[in-house]
Amino acid sequence: MADNSKIKVCIGLSGGVDSSVAAWILKQQGYDVFALFMQNWHDASTTLHGDCEWEEDRFVAELVARKIGIPFYFVDLSEEYRKRVVDYMFDEYEKGRTPNPDVLCNREIKFDAFLKCAEKLGADYVATGHYCRKESFEGQDGQSVHRILAGADPNKDQSYFLCQLTQTQLSKAMFPVGDIEKPEVRRLAAEADLPSADKKDSQGICFVGKVDLPTFLQQKLKPCEGDVVEVYDAYYADNEQYNFVKATLESILKDDVSDVKMITDYVSEDKATPSYDAGCSFDLDKIAAVSDEDLFRLSQPVKYDIKFETETYRSGRKHIKKTRYKENPFGKIVGKHNGAQFYTIGQRKGLNIGGHKDSIFVIDTDIPGNVIYVGEGHTHKGLSRSCLRVDPSEIHWIREDLRMAVGEMRRYRVRIRYRQPLQDATLIMRENGLYILFDTPQRGITAGQFAVWYAEVEESLTTRAKDTSVEMLGSGVI
Repeated sequence: MADNSKIKVCIGLSGGVDSSVAAWILKQQGYDVFALFMQNWHDASTTLHGDCEWEEDRFVAELVARKIGIPFYFVDLSEEYRKRVVDYMFDEYEKGRTPNPDVLCNREIKFDAFLKCAEKLGADYVATGHYCRKESFEGQDGQSVHRILAGADPNKDQSYFLCQLTQTQLSKAMFPVGDIEKPEVRRLAAEADLPSADKKDSQGICFVGKVDLPTFLQQKLKPCEGDVVEVYDAYYADNEQYNFVKATLESILKDDVSDVKMITDYVSEDKATPSYDAGCSFDLDKIAAVSDEDLFRLSQPVKYDIKFETETYRSGRKHIKKTRYKENPFGKIVGKHNGAQFYTIGQRKGLNIGGHKDSIFVIDTDIPGNVIYVGEGHTHKGLSRSCLRVDPSEIHWIREDLRMAVGEMRRYRVRIRYRQPLQDATLIMRENGLYILFDTPQRGITAGQFAVWYAEVEESLTTRAKDTSVEMLGSGVI
């Protein structure tokens, strides 16, 4: 057994059960472990509970460190967090984009600002309670290559949140619970009598807590009432962009496939997905022949411009003169909202629109015009898209050695949000960006979110990995 006593590891101890068990495992493995708790948020008024959750978390974390028998330190990174995560969030929402603060927190705080603090305290590595696995091997140039595999627990895989890490950051990272399933983590915590054993998993924005997002965003973004417009199916019949997408997808179908799929079957995050290549209807040679300009257009969403005219009429016995909107075959104003910047594509909660058989979803937001467009049901045409684009400046490769060249195409598995089952897709690298063409349409592709691509791994370098896994190779902002 290796002597780990000379390797100093800083565990980011949050007060939760995952990081607590990670600390306990490291101690059992003989590492020289110390705990560092970081405070990243002060304002309790923004949380739904309205109290200082971080104070309770710090108290529990300190009890855990004492129970395990490791030193405990505290660092306040709230100013860095505000500048590098929260201010970015406000800026993105103001532009009508939907950022992922947890991804930013890992890139900018945990494995940057926090890592630097840990190194000042003598740490060789920083460990967290993320459910993912890291493996390292020697590359062809003799340099170490670090890779991230999905966590062993398919219900808790958190690799998505680490999709912006670099090789340098990974070289300093450890994930002790990555090859353990959540029930086993709970069992180990109870067996070790850790104070966090029964603590519920944290929810909400990383280090801020569970918040009402519109209320949180109203700290800097002003409410402004606008219309909610429901878009009818008839709008798409003569829509130039929708028909261009349909025609382009039809042009790249395999010769033995006659119909192109435009609407997703996707309903929930728990829905199973087909295996590799099982559902691909597109011909790779035909995809390669599509111009950069047409690929760019293929990746763009349908935009909405429905005009409503008014008419006057007389109402009641006194024939009082009133104004109403004329009926429009393409849509209807169905409600009001308090600011288009507070809503995101695919959202269904918080709309307060009744009188429909199926759920209502946001399908587009017009920030300059302050209009929200919605559609009824999972199968609404405006909710599905097959292609997205990542700008060249936003492409990030975790595995730099596997970076795609312009003109290259590869088959990967992709997710566009945490907990989404992996989707089969073709990645197409062009001068004007990286395009991701999915085998089946995707619901709620949202600008500002991260698309993350994975490759199947036949063989793990460790003996603990039980089955074929997937390795996260890179990511990009949609």
